[in-house]
Amino acid sequence: MNFTFTPIGIIHSPFKEKFGVPRQPGIAPAARAMLELLPPYDRDEALEGLAGFSHVWIVFVFHATAAQGWNPTVRPPRLGGNVRVGVFASRSTFRPNPIGLSVVELAGFGREDGKLVLHLRGADLIDGTPVLDIKPYVPYVDSIPNAAGGFAAGAPEVRLAVRFTPEAEAQVAAREARSAHQHPHQHPQLRELITQVLGADPRPAYREDETPDRVYGMRLLDFDLRWRIEEACAVVVELRTIT
Repeated sequence: MNFTFTPIGIIHSPFKEKFGVPRQPGIAPAARAMLELLPPYDRDEALEGLAGFSHVWIVFVFHATAAQGWNPTVRPPRLGGNVRVGVFASRSTFRPNPIGLSVVELAGFGREDGKLVLHLRGADLIDGTPVLDIKPYVPYVDSIPNAAGGFAAGAPEVRLAVRFTPEAEAQVAAREARSAHQHPHQHPQLRELITQVLGADPRPAYREDETPDRVYGMRLLDFDLRWRIEEACAVVVELRTIT
């Protein structure tokens, strides 16, 4: 039995590539995303009653890794990247059907420039992610206080302190000021977003090629975020504009 699904919308987020995306929703609460509903699903009545919910489930496609197929076992970052578990005991992207599920805060919705959009907070979604469905988060059934979490029983701790070089501080301040004035729904709290993303340590859990002078880079919004590691601290070196 086969099924074909049509995306109802598409995600616009600051994360432009897989590297650096928070590994779970809510790890970076400052991460804002926008879900644009696509025709014929962009009907105002389809969202009637949603304003009463603080959070929603987003059912989406792992489009960036779908072509790589699936694996019966995977190495979760929470186990250091060198212990294998079954794919169905993980939230790995390498699944038989490349479908993901994220719970995010609903920060509002409505028409903008003729498009019906939902504003989301705490998203762990790559820019361009196809969305298959939206479901309201219902606390009395979706939150089970005594549930067992297996090897992910608790929220991950902040792994790295984060500091900015003077040049990076100035670049962040300038971008925050511009965003607050021109795009208030995007990222006026850019420094907080960067701190949350790097604090969770986006580096691969299983590393063999790291050197003390290595500079890491990831696409974020319209710039290349560059940082290095000094002991247990991520030092933001530069926000390099992508031309």
